Formats: sequence, C-alpha cells, structure tokens
Amino acid sequence: MPRLPAAARRAQLLETAAELFAEHGYARATTSQLAKAAGVTEPIIYRHFGSKRDLFIALIHRTSEETIAFWGEQLAGARTPADRLSTLVDGNPMVHPRFQSAYRVILQAITEVSDEGIAQALREHMASVHAFLAREIESGQAAHKVTARYSPDLIAWLLIDVGLGFGVLTAWGVQGHGRDARGNHVSDAIKRMLLGRPKGEAPER
Repeated sequence: MPRLPAAARRAQLLETAAELFAEHGYARATTSQLAKAAGVTEPIIYRHFGSKRDLFIALIHRTSEETIAFWGEQLAGARTPADRLSTLVDGNPMVHPRFQSAYRVILQAITEVSDEGIAQALREHMASVHAFLAREIESGQAAHKVTARYSPDLIAWLLIDVGLGFGVLTAWGVQGHGRDARGNHVSDAIKRMLLGRPKGEAPER
C-alpha cells in the first residue's frame, strides 16, 4: 500500500477501525485485525494512536465532528427556523447509511463506560450534540416558530432521547417501530408537538 500523509493515514485507520468495531465489537477486535484490514503493520497503528482504547476514543470524537458537519449540510437548504428543526427531526444520523458503523461504535461504548476515558468521550459527544440542537431550538423559539412551553435544553434532550431509542430499535432490526397503522411516523408526532399544525392543514375531528 502506498505511503500516505499522516492525516490521510489517520483518517484511513479510523474508517477501517469503525467498520471493524462495528462488526466484531470493541472487546473482540484486535489491532492485528485492524492492521491487516488497513494494509499496514501494527507499529503504524501505534504511531497514530497509543492504544486500541485511544483509537476507540478518537472514533467517538470523530463521530461528534461528523454528526455536526452532517447536520450543517442538511440545513444548508432550510429557509426558516421551522424548516431547520423539521430537517433535524428527520435527519437522525443513527439511521443514516453514512453513519451506520460510527453509531454502532457509539452503542458498543455503553459496555465500556467503566473506563473513565471512554465515558468522558461519550459525555463530550452528547454535550456537543445537545448544544447544537439547543441552539437551533432557541432560534426557533425566538422566531415564534417553535413551542416555548419547554426550554431549549429540555427539547434538545427530548430529541436526543427519542433519536437514540429509534436508532437502537433500528439497529436491532425491530420491524414496524416508529410508525402506526395509519402511516404516521414518530417524527411527524414530534414535529406536530414542537411546530404545531402545518399551515393549510385541516383541523382534526
């Protein structure tokens, strides 16, 4: 394999590690397997990451950065605060193909929270996601497009709690979750609660 610049090699190792951890789990995956999958020697891995644990923590941080970047891309075409929040409700990264491996790593980290380094990385990840969502909700409330009954902090946690649950059930392959017999989706219910009835829609009877 050709020699890569340090930043490119680090990115390649993170991408390969995400797939490996997603397939085998953090505990069972080895740096030997990672080296083979990445086409490098183990010393190359340790040159970029001090240990498998450090690599796992780096993956959590990378997921935070990529989640925020993904939402930024999704919001680029949104015109109003209500459009922005609606886009975020529909854009759960846990079920997006782009993040399939990354968020499986996040879910596996639940079993590693006794490790303070991993636990801290998870807390930082959730704080980053929460802060982003809370800012968007606060902007929507300031524009009188989002319900002000609850604080931005609480609504942001609501979105995270529901999003995580939805992501877990999707990862488990639970069929039919999040949608009722009439075809209504859980995201529709959240948007209705936060944004009210869409303009022009007839009142329910």
